Amino acid sequence: MLLVISYNMDEKEKFLIENAKEFLTKAKEADNDKAHNSAVTLYFKAIAVLVDLFIFRKDGFIPSNHSERFRILDRKYPHLYRIMDKDFPIYQQSYQLRLGKEYSEVLRKDVEKVIRFTGIEAGL
Repeated sequence: MLLVISYNMDEKEKFLIENAKEFLTKAKEADNDKAHNSAVTLYFKAIAVLVDLFIFRKDGFIPSNHSERFRILDRKYPHLYRIMDKDFPIYQQSYQLRLGKEYSEVLRKDVEKVIRFTGIEAGL
């Protein structure tokens, strides 16, 4: 059974902003608790959601997966591509290794870069 849920553009944007806020809030909490692997994962998710929101605003759709997101960024938004391409291996390592605060700091700073580049604030 396939369930199709339809949202208007304002609802999609609202959901993306709410998700980004949640990921950032929880990433900061994880960092404060010295749970840096969780922080890395959550910061990366925040970056992905912010990038998706940027693509949605510019191109009218949300990428369906990492591969599609990377293709779009590589082709149309190389600055964002470089950030995500650098951070993706760190995100992947968070599943297998114990990462320290220096890794979550890199991703936290990259969230700030993405926010500045995209102009997305929305109370973040």
